[in-house]
Amino acid sequence: MVKGFKRVFVMMSNRFTDALFQLIKSLEKAEKRHFKLYIKRSSSNENLKIVHLFDALDKMEDYDEKILMKRLKPVTKPQLANLKAHLYKQLLASLRLLKAAVNIDLQLSELLDNARVLYYKGLKLQSFKMLEKAKEIAKANHKYNFLAQVISLEKKIETLHITRSTLEKTELLANEALDIGEHINNVIKLSNLALLLYRWYVQNGYARNIEDEKGVRYFFKQMLPPDIESITDFYERLYLYQSYCWYAFIRQDFLMYYRYSKKWVDLFYEEPEMITVETGHYIKGMHTLLNALFNLRHYEMFQQILKRFERFATTPSSSTHDNFRVHTFIYISAAEINWHLITGTFSKGLELVPRIEAGLREYAVYVDLHRILIFNYKFAVLYFGSGDYNTCIDYLQRVINDHSNLRIDLQCYARLLHLMAHYELGNDTIIESLTRSVYRFMAKMKNLSVVEEEIFKFIRNSLKVSTRQMKPQLEIFLSRVKHLEKNRFETRAFSYLDVISWIESKVYEKPMSEIVHAKYLESKHRHHAKPAKALQMD
Repeated sequence: MVKGFKRVFVMMSNRFTDALFQLIKSLEKAEKRHFKLYIKRSSSNENLKIVHLFDALDKMEDYDEKILMKRLKPVTKPQLANLKAHLYKQLLASLRLLKAAVNIDLQLSELLDNARVLYYKGLKLQSFKMLEKAKEIAKANHKYNFLAQVISLEKKIETLHITRSTLEKTELLANEALDIGEHINNVIKLSNLALLLYRWYVQNGYARNIEDEKGVRYFFKQMLPPDIESITDFYERLYLYQSYCWYAFIRQDFLMYYRYSKKWVDLFYEEPEMITVETGHYIKGMHTLLNALFNLRHYEMFQQILKRFERFATTPSSSTHDNFRVHTFIYISAAEINWHLITGTFSKGLELVPRIEAGLREYAVYVDLHRILIFNYKFAVLYFGSGDYNTCIDYLQRVINDHSNLRIDLQCYARLLHLMAHYELGNDTIIESLTRSVYRFMAKMKNLSVVEEEIFKFIRNSLKVSTRQMKPQLEIFLSRVKHLEKNRFETRAFSYLDVISWIESKVYEKPMSEIVHAKYLESKHRHHAKPAKALQMD
């Protein structure tokens, strides 16, 4: 299964190289049917040719231009290029027509385009009416970028023509433009901050040391706009909370991470209509909140939010957009795996792997490499926890052999887990050289903390001691690592792999799954003995 799945991902990079082929493969049955009806309204010879091209591409499993040319004879290569461009344009026009009814941005674009057409025809009053309708919808949905365009066209008409507008109206228009400009400026600054912090995390993972932390803190404070206390607009608050989330996550301040991810999600419950307007941000917010609860090991709240997310996945909002459907699947799947990782039910978690892999194959056109790397690492951890070290190594090889320069942290911990899996298999002949190799890699990437140093030290020493001496060595190893659990700069290893539970499983001679599950049951018992405050999110 692993080898076959590996071939699938090798093919992914080649399968969707053609933009038109990629677009056609992303279409659902209803979208294909709508395109056929849309194109048949015009019976020109050119349109009949693009229908033949559409059918030929739709039937292909992988894009192959030679096979395509044979199926479309006597079409020449230059003609094919023109046909493909025409088909691409018509597909987009068909999709725009189909999706306009359910997408606020497309509705506003259509109203604005219609207002421009009416204005160019000299029908200024009709254009104004169209712009008023667009303005009303844009205001209701906090779409200030569209409002800016609407007001820009209104000002143009007022400036170039005698419209007999009142003095109050023109003054209101000028003030409105200034107010919207301020909103847009804040949104740009805050969204830039959130984006750049996210980029930092994708490249580096968590802050590795004091220097990383200082750099992120300085950058955050420099980029944060002044007077954030006065921010009340939906989008400004959304990007402000996202920025704080990434800032806290990078610094491994998981309590702050939780607080701002909750604010992010609560924003949508304050204005429920925005769930359908900004569904992507709502989905990401739910994922972020689940991640925060995973890091805090707040089991009960994690289950509550996951169930809520799963209920959302059955609503029309979750499937109005291909990206929404795919991201909902990815984030719920990741949360399901995380649940098994924190409760120690590794073997049960492995039952999810075939379904998730099938989903990743189905959504191959949409899934980015970063997500695939994370899933491969999580699958490996499940196999490690369940004691299947050979399959664990197979999945880790996919991460280690990736050359995209994404997630240096993931590359480091994949190598460390790979070393630990070989150690568990008793592959003593390669352990020494592998230890040196992994140590050099992590040192080069500046990804060594005290926890990793202790792991390397233990593995090196364990090769020199007898079986009888091993238990005292393990107990020393555990005492050196356990006190680091609360140290913020030493928690990275615990986030990627429950190192302490692994050591405890060896000290107490129990399966790792049993150790982790016992901690979950103990936490559950404590929670019922002293109930925590429930999340108020409705």
